Amino acid sequence: MNSKHRKTLQAIFSKPTTATLVFADIEALIIAIGGEVHEREGSRVRIILQGQQWRCHRPHPGKEAKRYQVEEARALLTQAGITP
Repeated sequence: MNSKHRKTLQAIFSKPTTATLVFADIEALIIAIGGEVHEREGSRVRIILQGQQWRCHRPHPGKEAKRYQVEEARALLTQAGITP
């Protein structure tokens, strides 16, 4: 995990929840820690990390993840045993 991934992890776990985190950075973090990102129909994505699944939509037209998506990513990471 490089320094950008560490910063993304810190941003995911920061309070209050940020709404300026780029969704692609979350995907890159998941891949860097051994997860998988599967493309689905349209903007749908299935993310698998250590047996835990997260199904979501990529944000559009913008690239920033919504607050609820950051919170769902935090829950996925917590369930997989990953903390900052």
